[in-house]
Amino acid sequence: MKDLKVRLARIEDLDFCSTMDYSHLDKLKLRREVEEGRVFVAELSGSLVGYLRLEYIWHKVPFISLIIVKEGFRGRGIGKAMLNFVENYLKAKGYKFLYSSSQANEPGPQAWHRKMWFEECGFIAGINEGGVGEIVFRKKLS
Repeated sequence: MKDLKVRLARIEDLDFCSTMDYSHLDKLKLRREVEEGRVFVAELSGSLVGYLRLEYIWHKVPFISLIIVKEGFRGRGIGKAMLNFVENYLKAKGYKFLYSSSQANEPGPQAWHRKMWFEECGFIAGINEGGVGEIVFRKKLS
């Protein structure tokens, strides 16, 4: 997609990021994460269509806490483009692995992780609403 651009989010992207972040992270915290360089967006022909937020477990282990593409734009490689951008961003900073996760009852996101070369590396039982577990994935950044 030649009109697709992935970049670090800017303060003026906060409204879009806030609507995409279904974890309901309040805008003040989200703003701080944007300022810290932990939020990324995908822009297609000038419109924001994707959102990725990183966390750092123990302040040193990069973890995708959320990656989402706007309805109507899924299946076009936008998520993969965001992931590739973030991988390169992290590699440039010296990181060797990237972690992510998916609820145990979500076969679609699990399949996406595997397609993107993530490997299962753990399971957290009962962490989600209704006692649903979380599958943890890891990808080597090479």
